[in-house]
Amino acid sequence: MSDMLPKLFFDHFNNTSFIAEKDGQIIGFLIGFLSQSHTDVAYIHIVGVSPDHRKSQIGKQLYNKFFNVVKKNNRNVVRAVTSPVNKISIAYHTKMGFNIENGDKEVDGVSVHSNYDGPNQDRVLFVKKVK
Repeated sequence: MSDMLPKLFFDHFNNTSFIAEKDGQIIGFLIGFLSQSHTDVAYIHIVGVSPDHRKSQIGKQLYNKFFNVVKKNNRNVVRAVTSPVNKISIAYHTKMGFNIENGDKEVDGVSVHSNYDGPNQDRVLFVKKVK
C-alpha cells in the first residue's frame, strides 16, 4: 500500500494527513487538506485501510484525527468524494455521519453528480458538519 502514498502528499499536507502502522508496516492512511478557497471547509482526498485490518477501528481513528485538526483550524465542514460503484465507501461515510449531497441523477438508488471528474466520471459527494 505504501506505493500508493506519494511523498508529495506528506510533504505538502503533513499537518492534515495520517498513517497508521503496525510492526513497521503501513496498515492505513488518510490524506486530507484544508481548503485555501473556503475558510470553513476541509477535504478528505484519499483513505485506505489494509483489508487485514478492517473492522479494527483504524479508519475511524484516522478520520477522528482529521476531524480534530479540522476543528483546531476553525473549520466546520468536511467533504469527501467517492465513485458510485464503491458501495463500501458509501456505507462507511454514511456510518461516519456524512450526508450524501443531492446530485443530478441516481445510480443504484444513490444520488450522484454526473461527469464530476470528467466525462462519464460520476461521483458521490459527501458533507459532514464537525463541532
